[in-house]
Amino acid sequence: MTAGTTAPLDLALREARRAAFGAEFVGQESFVTASEVLSLAGRAGVGPGVSVLDLCCGTGGPGLSVTRTLGCDYLGVDADPRSVAEARWRAAAERLDARFEVAQVPPVPTGSFDVVLLLETMLAFRDKPALLRGVSAALRTGGRFAFTLEEGAPLTEAERRSMPGSDTVWLTPLEHLLADLDAAGLWVHWLGECSQQHRAAADALLDAYTASASHLDEVAGSGAVDDLVTSHRLWSRWLQEGRVRKFAVVADKVRS
Repeated sequence: MTAGTTAPLDLALREARRAAFGAEFVGQESFVTASEVLSLAGRAGVGPGVSVLDLCCGTGGPGLSVTRTLGCDYLGVDADPRSVAEARWRAAAERLDARFEVAQVPPVPTGSFDVVLLLETMLAFRDKPALLRGVSAALRTGGRFAFTLEEGAPLTEAERRSMPGSDTVWLTPLEHLLADLDAAGLWVHWLGECSQQHRAAADALLDAYTASASHLDEVAGSGAVDDLVTSHRLWSRWLQEGRVRKFAVVADKVRS
């Protein structure tokens, strides 16, 4: 892939996200900022010589930011070949020593990693216990799992009907996720709430997508922005009301 082969819609969405995040934009497709990514990776001990597995890495923006800033032995995996191709192109363009592979998760790639990252995609996994067992198996004892979590009761049927892409929205209460981590041999040593920051990001993205609606419709067809606006409006409201809370978490592998 080259910069010139990126789809027009992808380019338009990237520019809208850049407008929303400003200096905090590193190519992410979610609510997390560049500073949050680096802070979480730092808390997990990412640095030179540390082996990192980044699950569902997308086009690699946050992972490359971590590699560029903190240094590490980085492997990003994603199920979308186009995203992986773009991530590889970005790494080559910056001459960063980062590897990317096409892989469906689960299963989690095998290995003995120091850190596993999962940014903004925990909610996409319906079977979280199975995912966490895979993460634990991929970590060496003493390794760290750093991730963000969308916390709340499962969506009602009415909420599912209102949320675009609800087949990838599987919320879980915090106490359930903590129990699942413990069962997988993962002990939480740091947890921080980021609900208000991510509500602000959702609002900024909503404004950017609305402002870009005519251009997005032009490159992708009429109504291309409708689902984005609907979903971001719902996320903003749910975060404001406490229907959903966002957390960043670091857990240590204490046993197999």
